[in-house]
Amino acid sequence: MIANNGQCKHIIWSVLIIILSSQISFCQVMNDKRKEEKVPGNFEIRQFIQVPGPNPILVPGESGWDSKVIEAADILKDNDTYYLYYHAVGDKGSYQIGVATADHPLGPWHKYERNPVLMTGPEGSWKESHSACAFIHKEGPDNYYMWYSGYGKDESGKQNWGIGLATAKSPLGPWHKYERNPIMDYFGYVGGVVKYNNKYYLYTAHPIGSTGVDYSPMSLAIAENPEGPYVEYKNNPILKPDPWGSWDDGGYSEAEVYYHDGMFHMFYGGTKLNPTRILSRESIGYAYSYDGLNFTKYPGNPVAVREMQPDGAAFAEVHAYQEGSLIYLLHTLRYNSRKGDEDLGIQVLATQKPFKISMPVIIREKLAPGFSTTIDECKPICLDNTNSVAITVDFDLSSPATSPVIIHIKTSFDGINYDTVDLQTFTINPGNKKHIQQTIKLSTVIRYMKIEVENTANIRIDKLSVYVTLGG
Repeated sequence: MIANNGQCKHIIWSVLIIILSSQISFCQVMNDKRKEEKVPGNFEIRQFIQVPGPNPILVPGESGWDSKVIEAADILKDNDTYYLYYHAVGDKGSYQIGVATADHPLGPWHKYERNPVLMTGPEGSWKESHSACAFIHKEGPDNYYMWYSGYGKDESGKQNWGIGLATAKSPLGPWHKYERNPIMDYFGYVGGVVKYNNKYYLYTAHPIGSTGVDYSPMSLAIAENPEGPYVEYKNNPILKPDPWGSWDDGGYSEAEVYYHDGMFHMFYGGTKLNPTRILSRESIGYAYSYDGLNFTKYPGNPVAVREMQPDGAAFAEVHAYQEGSLIYLLHTLRYNSRKGDEDLGIQVLATQKPFKISMPVIIREKLAPGFSTTIDECKPICLDNTNSVAITVDFDLSSPATSPVIIHIKTSFDGINYDTVDLQTFTINPGNKKHIQQTIKLSTVIRYMKIEVENTANIRIDKLSVYVTLGG
């Protein structure tokens, strides 16, 4: 039987209603499933795009308290200034805590002239040997807390990595130690503290050495006040290494946890263990949580690999700072060729495209006539995850220049060995100008590059800076 037009329309509408109902039911099921799985939407649909920073961003001093070993602690933004905390060993032979400041997370960083800001001792105290692993939390207009790890002897004489607390009215201090320190005994290396639901969640690498020499799982203790008392979470550890053979089978050197957009975010230095500790290799992983207790590792780990850093052996003691769609990962930087040497480094993670990242690669107060910057003076620039690059050269002249300033572009396949012949050269003719700024656009078909600045002018260049802007 052939249906009339009215019957056809009725049948079509009935079919459409059934289809739409089934689609709505399907979407509802999928949404419920996503809620059950607790998948973080903002990180599930975006990739972490790694861009190495202008490394190293901070190095040991030539002498004094931080002249031997330097390791990352924490980064804090207060008003328009960034504060980078670190612990170091120098002529005293003990870890002490210092700070550097900058106008941007990528630097340039300047060490505080009154470092160290938190010292060891006094002799016989619970932390007479070391003070390290600082984490800073601001609560109020002029109220700052510092949690840190101290190493010394407890009342029974047993060696103890405990947790201490200090307070200050400024990020630079002076820092005053809590009179009842330690606030916790035997609780490892401080990674971070999150104030959540009026409680303080203290995350540490603990127990130290339980997954490898100087490596640990991640643990948690909770208190209602900064001073404690802290109660260890009953289901510790909250993050364990993956099985043997995985990229992080040796555990973690440290990890900062922070709260952003309704989620807890943990970036950690994951270790590929070697029986000889100095040969262990670390990249950076990510895990997330909705309650601060149950963490799920990101399926695309590691999110920042050491292989992108020329000569990079380990990204250790990782601390994170998020600003918009960019995440800055501060870390201790170890090297393949310079075993035992440590600097501070930074990796940038872009969480969306397009992105633009500007970083300083050469900073010089003076460049005399007839002289050039050296290839070693420029920070290595990795172009792996970028599709555009621009170089901005900025300097001052006291009088007109009769000869140009020449920009030399050197390239490398591995970031270590650079071509002896320029890929390109660019000429800047200052003329009668006293302040010069020029931006040059390049192709990104190369993998690594460095820049040399040659002053052929008849006068000295002052306040030379070279910035590179990378886009993707």
